[in-house]
Amino acid sequence: MSPADSSLRAPSALHAFNRYEIKYLIGSSAAVALREELAARLTPDPNSGEGGYGVWSTYYDTAALRFYWEKIEGLRFRRKLRVRHYGDRSTVGADSPVYVEVKQRVNRVTQKRRIRLPYAAARELCDGRRRVDAGDGGAGFVDEVLGLVAGLDLRPVAMTGYQREAYLGTGADLGLRVTMDHRVRGRDRDFHLAAEAENRLIVPASMTILEVKADDRVPYWLTDLTARHGLSVVRVSKYCQCVESFGRAPRSLFHVPETADQEL
Repeated sequence: MSPADSSLRAPSALHAFNRYEIKYLIGSSAAVALREELAARLTPDPNSGEGGYGVWSTYYDTAALRFYWEKIEGLRFRRKLRVRHYGDRSTVGADSPVYVEVKQRVNRVTQKRRIRLPYAAARELCDGRRRVDAGDGGAGFVDEVLGLVAGLDLRPVAMTGYQREAYLGTGADLGLRVTMDHRVRGRDRDFHLAAEAENRLIVPASMTILEVKADDRVPYWLTDLTARHGLSVVRVSKYCQCVESFGRAPRSLFHVPETADQEL
C-alpha cells in the first residue's frame, strides 16, 4: 500500500453520529428499579466506573438566544454549539482534552459532529475565533465552527454539569445507548470549566433524566420497560433548562420546576 493510500485510510479527527434520542424524567425510586433492569440487559459503559462520570458543557448562543428559541419553537432543523468535558472539571487545564461539538436536529434524527482538542485550542477556536489545527479530517469542521461563532457572533451563555451513568447494547441491541443523568446543575457566568464558581441545581436533586439513544429503532423490550414504569416522553433540554433557571428567558411549557435556592 502506498503512503497516499495509507493516509486515505487513516482515522479522521472528526467523529459523527446520527441517531434517534428519546428522553424521560424519572424519580429516585424509578431510577433504582430501572437501573437494575437495564444492568440485566445492557453492558455498563467502560468509562463509567463506580457511580458514573461527570459531564460538563459550555453552550454558545447569540445575544438573542437564537439556538434556545429554535429548540423551544420545535424547528425541524435546529442546532447548537458546545464545548464538552468528561470527568472532573476541577482538574481541567490548557492541555486537558475536550470536545467541540455541533449538535443538530433534522426532523426526528439527531446528528452530532465533534472534534477532540486541548482545552486551550478549543477556547482559541470558539472564544478567540481563530483557526486551530484539528488533525486529519478536522479542517472542514473547524471552518464550520468558525463560520458559526463569527457569522452569528456566538458567545458562552450557559454551563451545565451532571453525573452520568451509561449502558451500552450488544448483539441484537448494538448501537443502543441508555444514559441516566443525576444532579443536573448549571451556571450563567464564569464559563471557564475549572472556574471556582457556584453551580446551582437546575433540575430537582430527586429527579433523573433518562435518555435512550438508538441508531435505528428502540428495541421492544425497552419500550415495554418504559411503559411498565409509566414513563412519558418529555422535551427536556438541559441547555434550555439552564437558560430559564437563571432568568435569561421566560420559563417555557417544558421547564422542570427546580428546587429553589439550592446551591452545591
